[in-house]
Amino acid sequence: MKKVILGIVAIVALVSFTMNLNVKIKGSDTCLPLVQKVSEVYMKSNTGASITVTGGGSGVGIKSLMNGSTDLAMASRKMKMDEKMQMTEAGKTVKEVIMAYDALSVVVHKDNKVSKLTREQVEGIYTGTITNWKEVGGVDMKIVVYSRETSSGTYEFFKEKVLKNKNFAASCMLMPATGAIIQSVSQTKGAIGYVGLAYLEPTVKALNISYDAGKTYVTPSMANAKSKLYPVTRPLYIYLIASQEAQYKHYIDFFLSAEGQKIVELEGYVPIK
Repeated sequence: MKKVILGIVAIVALVSFTMNLNVKIKGSDTCLPLVQKVSEVYMKSNTGASITVTGGGSGVGIKSLMNGSTDLAMASRKMKMDEKMQMTEAGKTVKEVIMAYDALSVVVHKDNKVSKLTREQVEGIYTGTITNWKEVGGVDMKIVVYSRETSSGTYEFFKEKVLKNKNFAASCMLMPATGAIIQSVSQTKGAIGYVGLAYLEPTVKALNISYDAGKTYVTPSMANAKSKLYPVTRPLYIYLIASQEAQYKHYIDFFLSAEGQKIVELEGYVPIK
C-alpha cells in the first residue's frame, strides 16, 4: 500500500480538537489498515483518546458489537437481516456509516501470462468448472484457488457479486487474512486470489475484469473505482449502537471530513467524496 508520509503529517496539523475517548474497534480485515491509520492520526492530535483496532473479519466485528465486546464494528459488507433482527431482539438499534469505498481486485502470480478474465471465467475458476490456466488463454498449469474465510465480508461480497451466490469449489483454500492471500499468490505460479485495492503490491498482478461478457475489460485502479467504471466496487462500513452515537461523533466526523477522506485516498482506498 502506498504511504504518503508528508500528506499524513499535514493532515495531523489540521486536526485541532482534543477529545477524551476510549474506543474499541473490531472487524473487517479489508478495513483494518485504513482504520488503524485514521485512528493513529486522530490520537496524535487528541491526546486524551485511546483507540484499539483489531481485525478478525466483518462477521466477527458485527458479532462483537452485538455482545458488547466492541464499540464500533468495521465491515466490508452490509449487515445481514438476521444480524439486524438479533440486534432488535436485544433492544438495540444500529447506525450504519459508509467510511470509504473499495475495489475488489482479482490477482494472480506476477509471471502469469493471463491479464484479463470475464466475470463468468472468474466464476468458473472459483466454482471448480475451470481448473487449468490453458482454459482461459494461459499456459498448461493447474489453477490454485485462494479465498478469504467464510467470516470475511470480502468472502460474502465476492460470492454474491462475482459468483452470483454459487458455492465455492471444495478445493478452494480459505485464508485467514488478506495479507495471507497476497503472500500465497506471490509464491505460487498457478495461484489466483482476490483482495481490496489498497492491498495490491508489485509481487502480484491485478487482472482486468469484464462484466459484459468480454466486450469491455476494466483495470482495478483508483480512478476507475472513483468513477464506478470498475464493476466490482463496494462501500466499507462502520456500525455502532445508535444510542451511543454522540459518544463517537467527534471521531466519526473526523473520518468523514476532508482531512479524514484525504487519509482514505493516501492509504489506497476510495474516498466517499
